[in-house]
Amino acid sequence: MAAADKPVLLSGGNPQIPKADGDAPVQAYISAMPGWKKDIGRQLDSLVCATVPEARKAVRWNSPFYGMDGNGWFLSFHCFTNYVKVTFLNGRSLEPPPPETSKHPSTRYLHVSEVQPLDEAQFVDWIKQASELPGDELF
Repeated sequence: MAAADKPVLLSGGNPQIPKADGDAPVQAYISAMPGWKKDIGRQLDSLVCATVPEARKAVRWNSPFYGMDGNGWFLSFHCFTNYVKVTFLNGRSLEPPPPETSKHPSTRYLHVSEVQPLDEAQFVDWIKQASELPGDELF
């Protein structure tokens, strides 16, 4: 890919990827994630796909989203300067709930970084739970 074809990195190194459905735009987003964040993106996508292979994918608001047909979106992630923010759209209903709160009462976050690595077992458990709950139809 030529330099002119590479996605623009927005604030915090978040890739600017056009709105689209399917795996291809999600993979374009992950490929454009800078540095150590790319490894986290690959890890997150791999765990979601292995845990819920029937999950649908899309990119909206420069973030990958994962959902279930007829049940809405349950997870997304977004690059910030010091971490990748994983959003569980109905995270308050998860046991235990992810650690970071939101202005939206049902949403909870997980921050993953070089110094705060992903607890894969807990993440997989949250994916299973979240994929079975009613999701959010944001778009």
